[in-house]
Amino acid sequence: MLVNGEAAGQPGLIKDTTTQGFREDVIAESMKQPVLIDFWAPWCGPCKQLTPVIEKVVKAAGGKVKLVKMNIDEHPQIPGQLGIQSIPAVIAFKQGKPIDGFMGAQPEGQIKAFIERLVGPMGPGETAELIEAAAAAIAAGDPAGASELYAGVLEIEPDNLAAIAGLARLHLDSGDIEGAKGILGMAPPDKASDPAITAIRAAIELAEQAASLGDTAELEAKVAADPKDHQARFDLALALNARDRREEAVDHLVAIIKADRTWNDDGARKQLLQFFEAWGPMDEASVSGRRKLSTLLFS
Repeated sequence: MLVNGEAAGQPGLIKDTTTQGFREDVIAESMKQPVLIDFWAPWCGPCKQLTPVIEKVVKAAGGKVKLVKMNIDEHPQIPGQLGIQSIPAVIAFKQGKPIDGFMGAQPEGQIKAFIERLVGPMGPGETAELIEAAAAAIAAGDPAGASELYAGVLEIEPDNLAAIAGLARLHLDSGDIEGAKGILGMAPPDKASDPAITAIRAAIELAEQAASLGDTAELEAKVAADPKDHQARFDLALALNARDRREEAVDHLVAIIKADRTWNDDGARKQLLQFFEAWGPMDEASVSGRRKLSTLLFS
């Protein structure tokens, strides 16, 4: 996110320049650290694809490299002198001289590798460190601290999926379903299938389903009275999951599948898969549940 041409929290890291400012913004600055100059134009589609990616990687470099952007329509002299014939074009300056470059929109990994050739290994970057600190805060029982850390990430990268998912889950864990849905709405539409986003979306859907079920005692009594009451057992699994009793929830759904795989159009198995998605593939209950399901289906 740019504020008056500067990266939030890192003044001067990313800025626009002019023909008159080129010597100071690029040549002089490159005597201190490498400077990338990004030649672009408003009509250039690939330029719009490159901009957020290169800005993200430059921010992650933590000041080891700077990014200067030049609109070639308004300032054609410098790109002309450098022989720029197509855009986007990125040229790296070091010690006052162009030393490397690339043309066209590039994926994040290639841009990171390009910058690392200039400055060495970048490490996890500021946002990655904040994400790790948030996870540590959650483990330490400090959701408020984690929330502040996730918010800090989103100040720097408003579309950071890990921070969006993490903050949404904190709201969900506190019982604020609507708040979780609001945070989830910050995710870019083209990232809707990202595992971090699908997991929290599934968790929200499960929470909404469980909200109408009430206490587990009545459902447990129904199942005890009639073990073949699959709907009561199904609802009990949802309610148990909402109370983080995951192993019990799995066992009830597995019991339905064992008794009648076709019940509710294979609904118990489908619900179990949604549990796994919401919990994450490496969650102990997911691993155990998949093992139970596989044993039942393929033995």
